[in-house]
Amino acid sequence: MPPLAPEDLDHILTHTRDLWPELRGNNLFLTGGTGFVGCWLVESFLWANDRLGLNASATVLTRDPESFARKAPHLAGHPALRLFRNDVRNFEFPDGEFPILIHAATEASASLARLEPLAMLDTIMCGTRRTLEFTRRCGARKFLLTSSGAVYGKQPPNLSHVPEDYLGGPDPLNSGSVYGEGKRTAELLCAIYASRYGFECKIARCFAFVGPYLPLGIHFAIGNFIRDAMAGEPIRISGDGTPFRSYLYAADLAVWLWTILFRGEPLRPYNVGSENAVSIAELARIVAGALGPDIEVPAAQAPLPGASAERYVPSTDRARKELRLKQTVDLQAAIRRTALWYSQCQAEAGAA
Repeated sequence: MPPLAPEDLDHILTHTRDLWPELRGNNLFLTGGTGFVGCWLVESFLWANDRLGLNASATVLTRDPESFARKAPHLAGHPALRLFRNDVRNFEFPDGEFPILIHAATEASASLARLEPLAMLDTIMCGTRRTLEFTRRCGARKFLLTSSGAVYGKQPPNLSHVPEDYLGGPDPLNSGSVYGEGKRTAELLCAIYASRYGFECKIARCFAFVGPYLPLGIHFAIGNFIRDAMAGEPIRISGDGTPFRSYLYAADLAVWLWTILFRGEPLRPYNVGSENAVSIAELARIVAGALGPDIEVPAAQAPLPGASAERYVPSTDRARKELRLKQTVDLQAAIRRTALWYSQCQAEAGAA
């Protein structure tokens, strides 16, 4: 995979420049550094490290360093990055001082939740506790948990944007709630460790995103739509197209996460996402319009008469007012940038 676009990395650096001095000369420890969110955090860290002369380093926990090196050689080969082979559920603690830890390892796979819910729950709960225990042992000052909007459970149809103080939750007797319940427990573990051991736990409740490194062809509707449009195929909608989602571009996501880590209030969760809601059917048409006007969007199933549309849309009022965060890349531009990056991936693969 090619590097991220310099304009995206410069965008992140421009909006986070004042945050980086805290990492000068220090080590960062990151779980989940080989996934979608993790790759953006690793690449933006290395970009800032090189351009600001931070003399910092990052250790990234991964089960398969060789696979990551094949996926992103420009990251794996960077001298400021160390790949640490281990499993997040029971990893051996590395030597060294790590003032900052980011726990972004998660199993967000819909198929895993359906087929192996216990494996998903173990990864979330045991991985979070193990990383918090390492945070305590190494004397870190700050810890960031990438949690999820799934902690709110099903969003009521009369609630257009779910705020952080909404006290709903997933159905604990539904095994399909395993991801949301796991993330709720991860947040509880953060509260216990922070109150007992005194380090700062920051919580980012992440919603839906789009950008380079987002997997195409799994359970993310926007990824599937971009894949179909890039192939010149009709964009097919599963279901009736009525659910509402919102999408934040990954460069903005990185800005938000770095800001929450360094400036967010401990144990005060911040929703991370876009407030601009679109139905899945509208999303398909937006992708088609952004990537090719001749792409067909076959009609979805007919909506059920009188049924309320499902929603998964955050209120970001807290992040906007307290941390001055905002969405800066609109959805059409985000879709085009994602497709362009994947076109570069295909071109490099073809050349190889």
